[in-house]
Amino acid sequence: MKEKKIYKPCDLIIYGALGDLSRRKLLISLYRLENANLIEPNTRIIGVDRHEGDNAGFIAIVLKNLREFLNDKIEDTVWQRFSARLTYLKIDLTQRDQYQPLKTVLNPQTHIAVNYFAVSPVLFKNICQGLSHSGVLTAESRMVMEKPIGHDLESCKEINDAVAKVFSEEQVFRIDHYLGKETVLNLLALRFANSIFTTNWDHNTIDHIQITVAEEVGIEGRWDYFDKTGQLRDMLQNHLLQILTFIAMEPPVNLEAKNIRNEKIKVLEALRPITLSNVEEKTVRGQYSAGFLKGRAVPGYLEEEGANVESTTESFVALRVDIDNWRWAGVPFYLRTGKRLTNKRTEIVIYFKQLPHNIFNDSFRDLPPNKLTIHLQPNEGVDVQILNKVPGIDENIKLQKTKLDLSFSEAFKKSRIFGGYEKLVLEAMRGNPTLFLSREEIEQAWIWVDSIQDAWQHLNDTPKHYQAGSWGPVASVALLARDGRAWEE
Repeated sequence: MKEKKIYKPCDLIIYGALGDLSRRKLLISLYRLENANLIEPNTRIIGVDRHEGDNAGFIAIVLKNLREFLNDKIEDTVWQRFSARLTYLKIDLTQRDQYQPLKTVLNPQTHIAVNYFAVSPVLFKNICQGLSHSGVLTAESRMVMEKPIGHDLESCKEINDAVAKVFSEEQVFRIDHYLGKETVLNLLALRFANSIFTTNWDHNTIDHIQITVAEEVGIEGRWDYFDKTGQLRDMLQNHLLQILTFIAMEPPVNLEAKNIRNEKIKVLEALRPITLSNVEEKTVRGQYSAGFLKGRAVPGYLEEEGANVESTTESFVALRVDIDNWRWAGVPFYLRTGKRLTNKRTEIVIYFKQLPHNIFNDSFRDLPPNKLTIHLQPNEGVDVQILNKVPGIDENIKLQKTKLDLSFSEAFKKSRIFGGYEKLVLEAMRGNPTLFLSREEIEQAWIWVDSIQDAWQHLNDTPKHYQAGSWGPVASVALLARDGRAWEE
C-alpha cells in the first residue's frame, strides 16, 4: 500500500481576510478541508486586513460567516480545531513598513509561508514590496494570486513583472477556480484513460464543440469593476479558454505541471486570430435589458444601481473559435457566456458527426448525432446521448434518443465532492502547481483576447440587446445557424 505523503505545515496568510472573496469562499473552503481532516495539524491561518481587530474578533467574524455561507452543519469539534488555527494582524497593505508584525508571527524554520493575495491586483505590487522589505520570505515561500491578472497584455505583464521581482515563477500559484472543479479535472481521465474517447477525439469523428458558462445574476453591486472589464475579459479570457485548452490539448507525457501547461500553451498558440477582418462574423456582443427571471422582474444593465446609461460594455459574448492544428482542423468551438441568462449552467457539449447513411427512416429522417455532455454546474456529471431501439414486437424497428447518465453525486455516493476552491487551496498549501496557470499561459490568452477587444473598439459598435431571462441576443443564434448548427438549450 502506498504510504500517505507527509506535507510540511504552512502559515497560510490571507491578505484581504475580511473581504468578500475570503469570507464567502476561502474561509468556507478551509473549514470544509478541516472537516475532512485534510489540513496538516500544525498549519496556521493568518488573516491580514487594514481594519482594527484582534484574534478573538477575527474568530467571531469567521464563525458568523460560516453560519451565513456554509451549507453544512458546523460541528463543534471541527470548529474548535479550526478556530485554534486562526490569527489576525492589522496591516495597511499600501504601507511597506507595516509588514514587520509578520516577523513575530511566522516561523520559517518549521512552516512554509503561503501568501494568498485575496485583494485587488492593484495591491499586488504593494504586498510584494512589503514582504520583501520585511525580510520574511524564504526560498520555500509561495504566493497565490487571484484573477483578474490585468485587463490586457500590457497590464498583465506589469503585474507579473512586479511579482517576479520578489517570487520566482516556481513560487507563484495563479488561480482559476474552474480548474479545481471535479468535472474539469475529469476531462483528463475521460480523454486519456478511456480508449473509446481517446481514439475518437479529433476532426474525424467530432463535428463541433460548445462551451457554455451561463449566469443568472446581473452586476450585483459590482458595477465599477465590471463596467471597466466586460464579459469577454471577466469570464472568457480565463474560465472558458481554460476549459477549451483541457478539451483540445494533446496527451501530456505525464501529469506533471510543466507537461500539462506546455500542451495547453500549444492550444492557445494555435487559436486562429479574431481581428478586424473577421470579428463581425466570428463574435457577438450583448447587453441585457429589463426582463423576467424565474418569475421576478429584473432591471436592465443600464438600470442597475450606479450605472452609466451610455455604457457599451458587454454582459454577453459568443464566439466561433477555430484551432489551427492537425487534430482540430475544420472543427469549430462555439463559446458563450453571459449574465441574466435563463438559468445558471456551465457545460461542455461535444457533438459527434452524423452517420453518412440512415437505414432507420421510420424513426428519423436524419439520424441525430451522438453527443457527450459534461456538466460542470450546477450538477456535476457526464452523460452520453445514444440511439436505442424502443422495446416491442412491431415489425419495424423504432429508435429513441436515450442517455447514459453518470451523475457524480449518484455514482460516488461515498466520496466527498469538493468545490473548486477547496481543491486549489489545498494544492497551494501542498505545493502542487499542476492545477495553476503559468505566466506564459496567462499572457498567451491575453494576446488572443486583446485582438478581439481591439477590433471591437475600432468598429465602435454597440452591443446587441437581449432580454434578461433569455439565452442572449438573436445574433448568437445566427452565429451557429450560418454553419447549419444550433445551441444546446
